[in-house]
Amino acid sequence: MIKAKGISKSYGDLQVLKGIDIEVKSGEIVAIVGASGAGKSTLLHILGTLDQPDKGEVQLGETDLLKIKGNKLAQFRNQHIGFVFQFHNLLPEFNALENVCMPAFLAGTSVKEAEAKAHLLLKRLGIDARAKHRPSEMSGGEQQRTAIARALMNGPKVVFADEPSGNLDSKNSEELHKLFFELREEFRQTFIIVTHNKELAAMSDRRIEMQDGFLV
Repeated sequence: MIKAKGISKSYGDLQVLKGIDIEVKSGEIVAIVGASGAGKSTLLHILGTLDQPDKGEVQLGETDLLKIKGNKLAQFRNQHIGFVFQFHNLLPEFNALENVCMPAFLAGTSVKEAEAKAHLLLKRLGIDARAKHRPSEMSGGEQQRTAIARALMNGPKVVFADEPSGNLDSKNSEELHKLFFELREEFRQTFIIVTHNKELAAMSDRRIEMQDGFLV
């Protein structure tokens, strides 16, 4: 599903990634672990096309991601990649249903079709009753489930999650971790998760550790 080779990235004099090679199979749940500053989020953002490496190659399926630029890259990302972040990144002025629909609207899906699918996702994630609530009116766990529904909206091939349970209590964290595996079985998505959570890392199909810009 994903193949990256020789990924290097520096910010000024600080070299964050030092020649990373990584492959992830379709349907895998992979945890990327390591101390803060090891380069985990930088690697995740490059694999997810949110950032560009200084050197290296990144492929998703047969597509060379570094050869796509501008609007074409944004369209590809919207159609094939989903994101879940620690702090949800929901739009505060819109309710849960509208937030979930955003990727579909960007892809040109009709309001009726987008809302129908969004309701199905919210129902599957157990929060359809909160569809008309804004983020400020939802708990942290409900906001994160809304963010996951948004990530799944366009049926992406891969979902990247950056510390998805880092802002949740232990109960909501456990429920979220189980949810990733249930969704993988239902939708066959690939999940690549940066996490400090030892339980989530242990549950994953594969655990990749980073240290000082290298895989160890």
